[in-house]
Amino acid sequence: MPTENDLFGAVDALLEQVAQDDLPGPAERKRLREAAGLSQEQVAKALKTRREAVGNWESGKTEPRPPKRAAYARLLEGLAARFPAPESQALPEPAVRETFTSAPAAPETFTSASAQAAPVPPASAAVQAPARAEGSTTRPSSASRRPGAKNTAKSPAKKATAAAAADPRFENGPLAVVDVDADGQVVAYCVGGLVLDVPAKSIPALVEWTLKEARLGQPKLSGPGKDADPLLVLTEAALERYGLPVALTQEERLAGRIPEGHKVIKQLVRADWKLTKRGFGPWARIYRPATGSERACVQLCIPSWHALDSRHWGEAGQFPPAELARVLGVYASRVMTPRGSTAVTGLELMTALHPPTRASQPDAEGRRHSEHNPGSLGKDPVDCAPCEAPDGHPLLKDLPRFHVRGPGEKLFEEAYDWARPLTDAECMHRHLVGIDVNMAFAAGANGLVVGLGAPTHVKRPVFDPKLPGSWLVDLSHVDLSRVKVGKEWVELDSALLPSPFTPKGERPEGPAWYATPTVAYAQELGYEVRPIEAWVRYDNGRYLDGWYNRLRDAYLATMADLGVHADLAPADFLAAMDGWRQRDPQLAIVVDAIKATVKGGLGKLRERPRGEGWRPGEPWRALSRPTWRPDIRAAVISRTRINFHRKIVKHAAFTGQYPVAILSDCVVYATDGASPLDFLPYRDGKPLPGGFKLGINPGLVKHEGTQTVLWGEEVRERFNAPELNLARYIKDGTVTDVDSGE
Repeated sequence: MPTENDLFGAVDALLEQVAQDDLPGPAERKRLREAAGLSQEQVAKALKTRREAVGNWESGKTEPRPPKRAAYARLLEGLAARFPAPESQALPEPAVRETFTSAPAAPETFTSASAQAAPVPPASAAVQAPARAEGSTTRPSSASRRPGAKNTAKSPAKKATAAAAADPRFENGPLAVVDVDADGQVVAYCVGGLVLDVPAKSIPALVEWTLKEARLGQPKLSGPGKDADPLLVLTEAALERYGLPVALTQEERLAGRIPEGHKVIKQLVRADWKLTKRGFGPWARIYRPATGSERACVQLCIPSWHALDSRHWGEAGQFPPAELARVLGVYASRVMTPRGSTAVTGLELMTALHPPTRASQPDAEGRRHSEHNPGSLGKDPVDCAPCEAPDGHPLLKDLPRFHVRGPGEKLFEEAYDWARPLTDAECMHRHLVGIDVNMAFAAGANGLVVGLGAPTHVKRPVFDPKLPGSWLVDLSHVDLSRVKVGKEWVELDSALLPSPFTPKGERPEGPAWYATPTVAYAQELGYEVRPIEAWVRYDNGRYLDGWYNRLRDAYLATMADLGVHADLAPADFLAAMDGWRQRDPQLAIVVDAIKATVKGGLGKLRERPRGEGWRPGEPWRALSRPTWRPDIRAAVISRTRINFHRKIVKHAAFTGQYPVAILSDCVVYATDGASPLDFLPYRDGKPLPGGFKLGINPGLVKHEGTQTVLWGEEVRERFNAPELNLARYIKDGTVTDVDSGE
């Protein structure tokens, strides 16, 4: 039984410790260290802690804990004796413990060391992490730690964010990279350099902590939509800590998940958590059925399980936690929180911007009900037209087993893959110069009217260029040797041009199925069109406009951070594009991911079967989605290809120059100079109206690469392929083998 003296002795010891551990304010801590000429690294080494921790102590984001607190107090006391504060700073500074008075540095403000950051458009700035309320504190179990990120870039993004309504639910950003530090503490690296201590000892506890304390997530992108669920990225160290494999076995990789009997899945089941149908794989969703408007879902991303495809995310999966949080955070703030692969995210972005349902107006009893959201694709899938169905679709199950559908039965709108031999005159030029259309398919989606509902079959229709659909029409009579450019008829060498109506550039030989933009272009060239039949969609709209705007803004903001601005003169633009990736390789990865989101999202509109024991004629999983819309994909590709051909025709009519190869969004010309400025017509700095224009905006072009004409002829001779598509290799000139372009 302790005596009164024992109790008083213990209390005296506590009082003595508090007196010894009393610390000056954060600003004074920093002043003392700098006055002594010490770095944060030196202090951290002496106290056996991390440099980031010292930075957090000096910014007031966290406070040191025993036993380091006493040692830190002793250090500061000794420095204060040697470097007393000037009289102007003699007033005591109020101590700040785990308090935030401003938002964490938003990912929009990151810049490269070699390039001055450009202002970020407010559209992308509006999704930065909101500021904490004055005087608010983090919870003790999630004490935050901020690494000392040096970022002095000024941007209107901060002003725009401050003006926006703060959402305290997501004050720590959309996502966190969960890791284990050198002290064995589980920590979560958030955007803007914020680091949280994670108390969770298991995956179920980690999910609970994320939903109740971490304050992670992202506000909805549309009024009727839903907030984005928080995303946790688990490093290899975190996987080991929580009892998950660092890598999947070959069998698990093929299955896309760990076995249902894994101990972690059993832990989740016992805690009443559920997994989606895709199970616990590289992108796992852990949830409980929603009650009211309360969120109860957390998504996991596991890079070591190949969640981040290196084709789109480069080496991001191997980045240190803080760097990975930065890359994913910039992407999340400018596009959306990743929901899976870039393709999945591209498709989810469409739905997030146009949710299928909305709340109705109150009824007579004041109740609201779920109703169709106008302008969306709705919540139920619709059948495509038979001509739009890919091979193996249930609509085609009655076709003979080995039947091959021709252009009169199947809509085949794809990107260009066309090339031709050089003429004798072109062989006399010195160079082959490739130019590439920026975000070509995104530009093709901009302003495009697409179908929203099911198609209607029409016999002998009158073509309407404003009505989206698929048309069976004969365009073989369109002669490219004489076409309308604007309001004038021009003479061209049709042998040097690809047909605009087929991906291989071949002239059609009879009736074929085309999307509306392709048929409209035949009319634009001055030729009559008489469709035989059509599948049209009277319920239509500009469904992809918001999607395009979001991705365009993300692309332009990130390129501006890399020193490539939208208002640069042509020569300055080419100079800025030279070496842009090296200025900030992390942001360069974000650019790649944004572009992959465009192409992948459009590809998902016609997703094919992915194993699962599928047989031709049977439905596959993607068909159950309202966003399985091959007609929309075809319309975007059609318009993209037509936009490209229109520029090629204008260029040929004005300059007499013709392309020698086209691959998707890249075109190659033979010219004497090595730069696009040597053959693109500019007058007083202004480009040919309706032709190619250098610039970073979607739809404008950049320099893809330059090789010599001798290189091109040697490559074709080596592979005995006179029509080898040189656009595929123009970037760096490396040709390892002739491929099919798949």
